[in-house]
Amino acid sequence: MQEAEDDAAVLYRQVNTEGTLNLARQCAAGGVRRFVFLSTVKVLGEGREEPYHANDPAIPIGPYAISKWEAEQGLQEIAEHTGMEVVILRPPLVYGPGARANFLRMMRTIDKGIPLPFGAIQNRRSLLYVDNLVDAIRVCLNHPAATGKTYLVSDVDDVSTPELIRRMASALGRPARLLPVPCRWMRFVGQLLGKQAVVNRLLDSLTVDSQPIREELNWSPPYSMQTGLVATAEWYRKVKADHATRT
Repeated sequence: MQEAEDDAAVLYRQVNTEGTLNLARQCAAGGVRRFVFLSTVKVLGEGREEPYHANDPAIPIGPYAISKWEAEQGLQEIAEHTGMEVVILRPPLVYGPGARANFLRMMRTIDKGIPLPFGAIQNRRSLLYVDNLVDAIRVCLNHPAATGKTYLVSDVDDVSTPELIRRMASALGRPARLLPVPCRWMRFVGQLLGKQAVVNRLLDSLTVDSQPIREELNWSPPYSMQTGLVATAEWYRKVKADHATRT
């Protein structure tokens, strides 16, 4: 679904807000002890130079982030009225086998050897490998200190956009072809094409402070970013081979 769709706000609210709260009410009525909700760091904003912290004020931008923030608020109310424990995780971009959207497009571009104009970018981005996310959920389901908490979680290995491309290229066994195009040129082109949001995600920083979940729950990501990227590259090659066989 595209956020530009006229009914995006309605659809996101139906799924992310109303669907979540309906499930939570049924869980509470059924005696479920703890409910772990996957929100998004986007409830705090779309990016800034300094890291986001879990207790920062919410500034959700766009239908997706707003629907997640509304779900968080509704879950807190359900917890207060029913006693069911709620834990909220706010991940950044999640990658791994099955990745879609911009991450998959980037992988395809690198695999084809197409030069990318991102060599001059000097930002920092947090990411989260899906198996690290699963492990964080596991800990949040059982650790007594997680009750009622909201955590930001990541691979704890923030990278710039060009560094991420180099690591993806290494996982794919391809060269990283990066051109040092000035960022202001890319912002100008993005504005002309109506792709400012996409360009901003490539150029701007968005990092999270995952220290609280590591200290309070004694959690650390069991997999490195490179391990996650290699697993993603293996999945991508398999899908590519299967597609070639079918065609």
